Amino acid sequence: MLELEALTSNILEPISHGFFTRKGGVSIGLYEGLNCGFGSSDFKDAVKKNRLAVCEKMGIKNGMLMSVNQVHSNKVVTLLTPTQKIIAADAMITDKPFMSLAILTADCQPVLFSDPEARIIGAAHAGWKGTLSGILEGTISSMVKLGAKRCNIRAVIGPSISQESYEVGVEFVDKFIKSSTENEQYFKSLPNNKFLFDLTGLALGQLKRSGVIAERLNRCTYLESELFYSYRRSIHKKEPDYGRFISVIKL
Repeated sequence: MLELEALTSNILEPISHGFFTRKGGVSIGLYEGLNCGFGSSDFKDAVKKNRLAVCEKMGIKNGMLMSVNQVHSNKVVTLLTPTQKIIAADAMITDKPFMSLAILTADCQPVLFSDPEARIIGAAHAGWKGTLSGILEGTISSMVKLGAKRCNIRAVIGPSISQESYEVGVEFVDKFIKSSTENEQYFKSLPNNKFLFDLTGLALGQLKRSGVIAERLNRCTYLESELFYSYRRSIHKKEPDYGRFISVIKL
């Protein structure tokens, strides 16, 4: 098995974190590598082994890797005690050093947050629906309620689908323009009455307007097939399913 690979950001340091690629892991076939998504049709035992490898890599104790049932919402949960309950939400925050937060993605944005002074962390799954409905500001507001300061919060957008690979139609664009005319800047028109959508650009703009320090890694899940799973790529290749890669943050 190849060694696991995780991308990191200087602005989140010294908080331990990683946007894991699909390198390493025991999954095969469509899921080859480090598929951590129980929502896929991969062998459950393989997914369990992959998650265990992530925990070992990051020094996370058994049962302390927290995740949620991601539903493309703007719901944020504050986790103060470990739980194995299935919670429908798209972001988590905590100030407990014994818990780690994990987000699964395959084109949508994994966004990791930290206030290193208040020792508060967050993790959000931000697809277009969640981004449009305020999941990122919701995560920041929840961190502030727990004791963080906006000016100390850092946020990093991990590997996601890039604008050049995200073609959408007019009705899709209208949803964003209706929300705010400022969103026009995140769409590039094409000759066929289609548009290219800059999802990470929209999210980065929201984060900076929220008063936090933010950056995006500028890694494309669709184009970098050897490193990342991609829902849209699987659709275009007419594949029956796709894997999910994991992004983790811990105190």
